[in-house]
Amino acid sequence: MDELLTTLDDYLAAGIHIGTQQKNADMKPYIYRVRADGLYVLDVKKTDERIRLAAKFLAKFKPDKILVVSRRQYGQKPIEEFAKLTGAKAISGRFVPGTLTNPNLRSFTEPEVLLVTDPRGDEQALKEASSIGIPVVALCDTDNSMNGVDIVIPTNNKGKKALTIVYWLLAREVLRERGELTEDFPPLAEFGEE
Repeated sequence: MDELLTTLDDYLAAGIHIGTQQKNADMKPYIYRVRADGLYVLDVKKTDERIRLAAKFLAKFKPDKILVVSRRQYGQKPIEEFAKLTGAKAISGRFVPGTLTNPNLRSFTEPEVLLVTDPRGDEQALKEASSIGIPVVALCDTDNSMNGVDIVIPTNNKGKKALTIVYWLLAREVLRERGELTEDFPPLAEFGEE
């Protein structure tokens, strides 16, 4: 096993392993254990592996053909920073129905891959990606369904710190895969800062 992309302490401090008290059967392979209080805990090593896998996959696309969305408030700043660093397009906040399917909309866009912060919150984007047949990478918590999702990154997709570290690592790894990672890549502490 390779070293983790960041320290185990960084992952744990960000709470990426903290799931919910619900478990979707789809997410069972990524669950490490259940705490005494009924909270499901995600396997950090599997999250790390899936970030690498997703980065390799995303790096195959032209930067402007990657669309990243987050309706979830804590995901909005991280996706905008991810987009700025990698050249992807970001839609934070409300996803206008028809954005991927209605060429008459001003917001119409034709990505080749979709990255969602939460399959439940970003359901409209997920449905449209499925209808036009583009692959979907999704950050999934223990209670998410994987319907319409091609690559899962198991993580706490509700926490501010967890979303920040996952998008930071994903941006760094996408750039590394493309051979574009430079010395001036921002440290985690500055990712998403004003």
